Amino acid sequence: MGELVLVDRRDDGVAVVTLNNPKVNALSQEVLAELAAVALDLAANPPGAVVVTGGDRIFAAGADISQFGGPEEARVITTGFHRALDAVAAIPRFVIAAVSGYALGGGCELALACDYRIAGERAVFGQPEILLGIIPGGGGTQRLARTVGASRAKEMMLTGRQVKADEALRIGLADEVVPSDELHVRALALAAEVAKGALQAQALTKRAVDEGLDGDLAGGLAIEKALFEQVFHTDDSRIGVQSFLANGPGKAEFSGR
Repeated sequence: MGELVLVDRRDDGVAVVTLNNPKVNALSQEVLAELAAVALDLAANPPGAVVVTGGDRIFAAGADISQFGGPEEARVITTGFHRALDAVAAIPRFVIAAVSGYALGGGCELALACDYRIAGERAVFGQPEILLGIIPGGGGTQRLARTVGASRAKEMMLTGRQVKADEALRIGLADEVVPSDELHVRALALAAEVAKGALQAQALTKRAVDEGLDGDLAGGLAIEKALFEQVFHTDDSRIGVQSFLANGPGKAEFSGR
């Protein structure tokens, strides 16, 4: 769809989204516009699963600071970030961030907008905006706190310190850490495994979790009840139940409908 964000829809049902803005994969307004367009297309025509990645040394270095200015520019920048990253978060499929190298500022926020983060051993995460005298503007204050807890998120953001892969795994910022040369193999393998599953049920599961966390427990349980009923309108629910009764668990071949 563009030159700054590349999309490869593979035969195994996985779509690989690669940031392509050398040298540091800065998330300029142009990159964010392409990323938003890509995410909206993936939502409208969903693959089986999505892997989001960047460069080997730098996943994404954050916003393009050369585009900073005063409050008017700030409004444009934060709007562009929220539009793009909200669109990534809204893709109704399992979205995996494969993080190699630095994911700082907006790069960390992009990883947080994904459902699952696999980090290479050399990965480094951080929200260093405070060192510029500003705050995160791409969702970091909210998504980081929901991921690692409010106290840890405040400490990271108020000091601006960077978190290496081993600590990221320990605090829940990364979900897996693998050798750097195995990162993309692992991410693609997990995505391909998920892509063979009951895709409509996956979409509803993701929706139940995400929408439920926006409110209280009672509201979340009401969402679950409604979506549990809805999932029985899918072909995959019929296939899965019949397969279980005939052959036991784990043998269903889903249609994705």
